[in-house]
Amino acid sequence: MRCDKDKATLWKAYDPSADQYSTLFATLRHVSCVGAHLVPAHTTAAEVMGNPVVPAHPKQRWQALQDHRQQLPIWTAKEKLLALLQRHQTVVLVGETGSGKTTQVPQFLLEGGFAGEGMIACTQPRRVAAITVAKRVAQEQGVQPGTQVGYAVRFEDNTTAATRIKYMTDGILLREALLDPALKRYQVVIVDEAHERSVQSDLLFGLLKGIQARRGHNFWLVIMSATLVAAQFVGFFPGAAATYVQGRQFPVQVFYTASPEEHYVDAAVVAVLQVAVEEGAGDVLVFLTGQEEIEAVQRLLQDRANQLPAKYQSLAILPLFAALPPDQQARVFQPAPVGARKVILATNIAETSITVPGVRFTIDTGFVKTRMYNAKVGAESLTVTPISQAQARQRSGRAGREAPGKAFRLYTERSFRQLQPASLPEIQRVDLAAVTLQLKALGVDDVLGFDFLERPPRAALVRSLEELLALGALDSNGRLSPLGRQMSRLPVEPQYAKVLVAAAHMGCSLEALAVVAMAASDQPFLLPRESRERAQEAHKRFASGEGDHMTLLAVFQAFHGLQQTSSEQWCHDNFLSRRALCKAVDIYSQLLENIKALGLPLLSCGSDTTPVRRALTSGLFKHAAKRHTDGTYKVLASSQMVALHPSSVLCGKRPPCCVFSELVCTTRAYARQVTVIDSAWLAELAPAFFSMH
Repeated sequence: MRCDKDKATLWKAYDPSADQYSTLFATLRHVSCVGAHLVPAHTTAAEVMGNPVVPAHPKQRWQALQDHRQQLPIWTAKEKLLALLQRHQTVVLVGETGSGKTTQVPQFLLEGGFAGEGMIACTQPRRVAAITVAKRVAQEQGVQPGTQVGYAVRFEDNTTAATRIKYMTDGILLREALLDPALKRYQVVIVDEAHERSVQSDLLFGLLKGIQARRGHNFWLVIMSATLVAAQFVGFFPGAAATYVQGRQFPVQVFYTASPEEHYVDAAVVAVLQVAVEEGAGDVLVFLTGQEEIEAVQRLLQDRANQLPAKYQSLAILPLFAALPPDQQARVFQPAPVGARKVILATNIAETSITVPGVRFTIDTGFVKTRMYNAKVGAESLTVTPISQAQARQRSGRAGREAPGKAFRLYTERSFRQLQPASLPEIQRVDLAAVTLQLKALGVDDVLGFDFLERPPRAALVRSLEELLALGALDSNGRLSPLGRQMSRLPVEPQYAKVLVAAAHMGCSLEALAVVAMAASDQPFLLPRESRERAQEAHKRFASGEGDHMTLLAVFQAFHGLQQTSSEQWCHDNFLSRRALCKAVDIYSQLLENIKALGLPLLSCGSDTTPVRRALTSGLFKHAAKRHTDGTYKVLASSQMVALHPSSVLCGKRPPCCVFSELVCTTRAYARQVTVIDSAWLAELAPAFFSMH
């Protein structure tokens, strides 16, 4: 296909009220095509997307899946890959999106005998991908998920003693290494989506390199990536070999805006409507930054799509983000209703981890929500930042999985050229306290000398050591303390691990478990636009004058004692998310077992919340803030000025001193999930930290 760089296109928006087109953007230049490998004409769209049309009869269904496996590009590389692993303990596999590497490579290795009597682990950076892929591979193996093929993600383990292929998040494998430093259960470890460079995967690379050196020839390592980053991995792992598998990619036409967009969310809404009225058949994938943004765009689109004339396809608007319930996530993988076009509103989860069938058009806002850590002030914030060029290419490529597609970038070509070539690895931009605690628990005393694939900033490592020392997780010699050993066994961030251990000694472990479970779950409060005032009134029934954590505790306690049949109506009446609350109950139950395993007492403080707030202070002291004269708050550890988040029950109440869970930076810095404390508790409960500050 030839790309005409001089061709110009006028991108217009439909105005329902006037029943005419009005120009929204200036002329958009058709800039380039990406992807040069066309799928043979006899290959169906469903086959390319990994969703073949499957017969109803079980045997026919299984055979159809086997036929589909053999049509994937990775199938032709099967023998080469197995032969390479006979000669090398480490193989770096670069497989383009659509090659089938995530689903097929573990099966190849199992069928090739590399698992021996053990298991094959395949890590994913996101829980959604781990669950989705495990279910797909179980289908291809003709078994139920959780038997021969299973998955394990945070607070959910769907495996048995019979499991041979285990999909899991990077963090789960790290936690297993705490109990089994040699990972003796596994003969093969596959680290997928290595190019995403999550902090857990970077930590895994260093650990796996050491494990491989100790275990020798009965342990294989496969590093899989969708982008050409092989050289760095080959140089890191001794004796590693690299191989490349071509994917299936149709040409994608890429369009830019002629001038910068002031409000990318509004531009995304208009862009969807323009595709709806100007483009042919095909679903639309829109990249947004988070759940709140997705829900806002969903409401706007539903309103405006209803005004489109009948001659246009209706829009089936579907959200896709990590916190979405599995049944709602599954909807995006199903075909669009007859006469409708799917519009999937997704976070960066849809860049590489999963494939959404039917997509012919992508709309890229150019932004992503990332955690950024400032080691100088010791504060981490959730910030909306520009994507990298590599991310932009991944997003555009999603339009070419099924047929020739189009990618609309809501930024200029000049802006694209100014983006960073690749995303900054997560280990370079997050709080490293959890990483350092894990390394100490694994027996790595010299954290600063650990063999990282790419060394994180020294200041961030030093700050993490200071924080763990202040939490009491390290002794004066920098070694893991008994308290630190207990904290490392809890699957939560170090500050919340300290809260749970401290609560057990303060007589409020049951309440603290509920608070931590609610903080680890999703937002329980629903605010439907059409019933916003009623919802706010309903939420006031649980509001505590002592803050958001105590409010969450009140919601949990009210929900926990209900039967399933009555809980559905109760959640409906109180505008609460039953899914989020059920998730919190599951987390609570698992953390309860963790506390029991540590031999800590399970006690309740009843209606007196002072012990709970003291326990929170013992872990969240780094996020303690005092009210300033102008009503804003000064974080004591960093001197940063923040405001209470508008969603907080304390917003407008002006408590003199508080602790909070996290900073959220939008138009300004906000403290989210805030609880009132007594300032005298800080020096009492965190003397080491406040003597340093």
